[in-house]
Amino acid sequence: MRAIVCCSLSKDFNFDKNLILQELPPPNLSEGYVRIAVQAAGVNFADTLTLQGRYQDKLEPPFIPGFEVSGVVLEIHAHDAPCRVGDRVMAITRSGGFAEECVVRASDVFAIPDSMDFIQAAGFPIAYGTSYYGLKMRAHLQAGDVLVVHGAAGGVGLTAVECGRLIGATVIATAGSKDKLKIAKERGADYLINYRQENVREVIRTLTGGHGADVIYDPVGGTISTESLRVLAPNGRLLVVGFASGHVPQIPANIMMVKNISCIGFSFNAYRTIDPAGIRIAFQKLLEWFVAGDLCPYIHCTLDLAEVSKALETLLARRAIGKVILTTN
Repeated sequence: MRAIVCCSLSKDFNFDKNLILQELPPPNLSEGYVRIAVQAAGVNFADTLTLQGRYQDKLEPPFIPGFEVSGVVLEIHAHDAPCRVGDRVMAITRSGGFAEECVVRASDVFAIPDSMDFIQAAGFPIAYGTSYYGLKMRAHLQAGDVLVVHGAAGGVGLTAVECGRLIGATVIATAGSKDKLKIAKERGADYLINYRQENVREVIRTLTGGHGADVIYDPVGGTISTESLRVLAPNGRLLVVGFASGHVPQIPANIMMVKNISCIGFSFNAYRTIDPAGIRIAFQKLLEWFVAGDLCPYIHCTLDLAEVSKALETLLARRAIGKVILTTN
C-alpha cells in the first residue's frame, strides 16, 4: 500500500524533507480493531503539531500520520464492531490515516449515510465531533445563549458556527478576512467581526448590549483568549479547544473569580476513551443533521496523498476555509 511516513520530526515546518511516500505492507489487525480501505483522509492542525513533536500525544518516528479517514471496511477483528465488511465508514485513529489502508479501534468507526460521499466523510469526524460534543456536553450551550466562535472559518470553527446555530444560539463569528466571514455567514453566523480591522472586545459588548457572551469557542489561543475572558457574561464559559495562533495563553484566575466565569479545557481525542457512548450519541445527532441537510462539511480543497506537504502548508499559512482532504485514488 502507499503510505506517508514521517521519518523524522520537523522543527522548521519543512515537511518535504521529513515526509516520504513509501510502499509498505498493510498494518497488522489486532483484536478490537477494524481494517479500512482508505478513500480519503482529513488533514488537521493537530497533524502539523504531531509532525513537529509538539502534540500532547507524542509519536516517535517512523510513523504514518493522519487522524481521520473515510473508506470501506475490509476486515473486522472485534466482537462488538458497529460495522460489517463492505460498509462505507468514517473513523478516527491515533495515527495511520495517510495511507491506502489503516486499522482503527472498532469503537472509533461510524457508518456513513448513503448521501455522504467519502470526501465529506473524511472531513467530518474530528471537526464536527469537537464542536458538537464540546459545545453541548462541556460548555452546556443552550438555545438562546450568545456564542462567540473565534477562527470561525477554520476546520473546527466553521463547524462550531453550524452546531451553535442548530442548538439555537445567537452566533457571533470572528475571522481575519471578508472572504472567511462571508462563509461563516453562509453557515449560520448572525454577526461577523473582522479581528484585523475591529476591536473584538468592544464589538461583542456592543452586539450583546453589554451583557457579553455566554460561551466563547476558542481554537485560536494567544491574546484573543485573554481578551475573551473580559467579554464573558456572568456564569459564562470559555471553551479552549486549541492554539492555532501558536501561543498558549496564561489565564488570569483573578478575572475568572471576579466575573464568576469558567475556563473549560477540551480535548476531543480524550473523550473517545472517557465517554465512547457519549461520542456515539453525538455522532448520531450530527449525522441526523447531515441527512436533513442542516449541515455539511465545507471542503477547501482535495489533494492526492503525495501532496501531503502542500496540504499541511495550506493549514499552517491559515489559507484554508473549512477542511483540506487527501485522497488515495
